Amino acid sequence: MNFKLLISFLLLSSISFAQPQILDKVIAIIGKNPLLLSEVETTLLQQKEKEKSNYSKCKVFEDLLFQKLLLAQADRDSITVSDGEVDGELNRRIQYYVGMLGSEEKFEEFYGKRISVFKDELRDDVKNQLMAQKMQQKITGDTKLTPNEVRTFFNSVPIDSLPLVNSELEIGHLVKNPPVTDEEKTQVREQLEVYRQRVLKGESMSVLAALYSEDPGSAKNGGRYESVMRGQFVPEFEAVAFRLKAGEVSEIFSTTYGFHFIQLVARKGESVDVRHILMSPKVSSADVFKARQQIDTIRTKILNGEISFKDAALKYSDDNDTKQNGGLLLNPATNSIKWELEDVGQMDPKLVFMFENEMKVGDVSPVIQYTGADAKQAWRILYLKSRTEPHKANMKDDYIKLLNMATFAHQKTAITDWIAKKSKNTYIKIDNEFNTCKLEYNWTINP
Repeated sequence: MNFKLLISFLLLSSISFAQPQILDKVIAIIGKNPLLLSEVETTLLQQKEKEKSNYSKCKVFEDLLFQKLLLAQADRDSITVSDGEVDGELNRRIQYYVGMLGSEEKFEEFYGKRISVFKDELRDDVKNQLMAQKMQQKITGDTKLTPNEVRTFFNSVPIDSLPLVNSELEIGHLVKNPPVTDEEKTQVREQLEVYRQRVLKGESMSVLAALYSEDPGSAKNGGRYESVMRGQFVPEFEAVAFRLKAGEVSEIFSTTYGFHFIQLVARKGESVDVRHILMSPKVSSADVFKARQQIDTIRTKILNGEISFKDAALKYSDDNDTKQNGGLLLNPATNSIKWELEDVGQMDPKLVFMFENEMKVGDVSPVIQYTGADAKQAWRILYLKSRTEPHKANMKDDYIKLLNMATFAHQKTAITDWIAKKSKNTYIKIDNEFNTCKLEYNWTINP
């Protein structure tokens, strides 16, 4: 397993959808940290659910052995995590599974306990895992390889061992949002100000949010978000939330989602609990039609050669995240502008057939309905800038992939050396059941 991903996987692993009863016992001791058979069995079960059938019980055992060694060293090095960090990770995990099950109510029904109880039960495990994660980051550091180091790595890999790179696409889009009139914006702000004044006069923010907020993620909870860490929400929201004092109510402000005001419930270290009410300006069917006409006109100009797609995206697109880059979409799976068809399917399954069978390099798609990150309806056109053929990885076309491979190899060497060194001065004892495992790394085990 990629050790860079190990801890992040474990951070999701304490919740499982089908955990059978396992007769438990201690199968290893690392420092003062026991490793339980149930931890191995549960992790192995989750790997099978992810269809990683080649992930063996011994490999799971060694990964968890590594985590316990990280935890033992973190304790020696006095590495700590704050309550806010733990709360933020707990919220991330819960929201991940709430999203899979559909709602908080379905989550609580499935597990037969309230979310608050679930968090209390997971808190110690999450704290330990975050400490292990910090320890691993300390070992590997912020690895930044130079192009010469990447080339040296590339030259050291036998040609038969170089990965086969699938066909990759560079995809651009140009987005037009239906315009919102100034009158509609003013009306929404005025109505939101009425609710804000009612809160200032003593009415319950929770009740008003439940009745009037248009945020589906918090309205049913009285507008409340707990343990909000910096980086979880859009910058405009956080800038206001982290300026407030406990109980204070903000002025009205805008984000891409609409207009809000916030009440700070509590500040907990580096996190905050808040309530907010969101109202979004509405667009009319005439506005939607107007945006469609605008993007149709832009598409015609591109097809007629009056303007390049790159220049059109810069001039006309309403997507501020891509317009400065010629409309090119960033693949979140690889953090590059290269997309495999599988990745395109993750973005929008309906686009796979179009890019595979209908569009050639340089083509612009018909106008397509589009729902942006703000959940608002818009229109867009897509552009296929390039397409590569399947090939062996090379420095010219696949530098980012080779950089990632080289970085992983560098980090793995650091981990290998660290395990060999630290296992020598850490008490490690393994149950006979796992003595037959052929471990990948050079562990020093007590007899």
